[in-house]
Amino acid sequence: MKNLFTSESVSEGHPDKVSDQVSDGILDAMLAQDSSSRVAVETLVTTGLAVVSGEVTTKAQIDVQDVVRNIIRDIGYTKASYRFDAESCGVLTSLHRQSPDIAMGVDEGDDKDQGAGDQGMMFGFANKETSSYMPLSIQLSHDLVRELANIRKNSNDMPYLGPDSKSQVTVEYDENQKAKRIDALVISTQHDADVTQDKIKEDVRKNLFPKVLPENMIDDETNIFINPTGKFVVGGPHGDTGLTGRKIIVDTYGGHGAHGGGAFSGKDPSKVDRSAAYAARHIAKNIVAADLADECLVQLAYAIGVADPVSINVKTYGTGKVDDAALAEAARKTFDCRPKGIVERFDLLRPIYKKTAAYGHFGRDDFPWEKLDYVDKIANAVK
Repeated sequence: MKNLFTSESVSEGHPDKVSDQVSDGILDAMLAQDSSSRVAVETLVTTGLAVVSGEVTTKAQIDVQDVVRNIIRDIGYTKASYRFDAESCGVLTSLHRQSPDIAMGVDEGDDKDQGAGDQGMMFGFANKETSSYMPLSIQLSHDLVRELANIRKNSNDMPYLGPDSKSQVTVEYDENQKAKRIDALVISTQHDADVTQDKIKEDVRKNLFPKVLPENMIDDETNIFINPTGKFVVGGPHGDTGLTGRKIIVDTYGGHGAHGGGAFSGKDPSKVDRSAAYAARHIAKNIVAADLADECLVQLAYAIGVADPVSINVKTYGTGKVDDAALAEAARKTFDCRPKGIVERFDLLRPIYKKTAAYGHFGRDDFPWEKLDYVDKIANAVK
């Protein structure tokens, strides 16, 4: 009996990811002018239309239409045949100020007792399956669609590719829960109407797989599915309505660990849905990198308007070198998890968010919450 686990990812041209990037692009544009901006923006995209709505309190003056169209253009929706393109799509905007009842608990004072922007629980996860301390199934899923987008944008190897694509990787584990092989792969990519499926399958095997997949993880029994429906011409927002925050498992750990349910994109870092999820990943990754566990899940929980977490929980699935409760206490003493402390530690009041909105918020070295700068501190805290 095989022990299998599957994760998926989607490209920047997937309609939900278009929405995420628009929402985060608007956040970035506002933070670039006013670092104290409070933003909670949602985006819907469909055939020929992008709708932006939400709550915003800012001194920034931005042209939302320009921001939206530039993002859609950068993604690659530039052909009228896509039925959703940067030049011709409609852009509707409905933004109003943040509720004063919420702002009251978050705005008072500049000290680190600034309250959390909402209640809820957030999770961070790390393990030793990859050099990025991410699970193998989600890391490979991201790498596949990211490289496919790179081929589309920067080479002539597959000139028929469209912006929308999806990947899925199934990893088989041995009796010790170590990744053993890839049991199944799924790649679905939007394409021009005049290319054959045989050509797409040949090119994916030749131009994509060798750049991403470890040779020792693929064998003759690996099941490979490339455009399994047989056709993927209609895609993007014309094929499916996209919404901000609908790919939260893609954004995090591909189903490994746990998820509190809150989306990230379009939210400024006063919203702990986002900033505390980054903090929890930072804690989990540094615990694993300190060799205190092979696998680690960290939960943080907050009450709206209250700075300190109401709880910190650490779970190491039996791989911890010390007791989980001791690790949780060490994390509490070592990491400042008040919203303002998180914001300062990662320098979050700057326009860094659009690039998080496709290919995962974790496992990428250019994000500050991925730094291994607390390895010695957490190791010393449990001595």
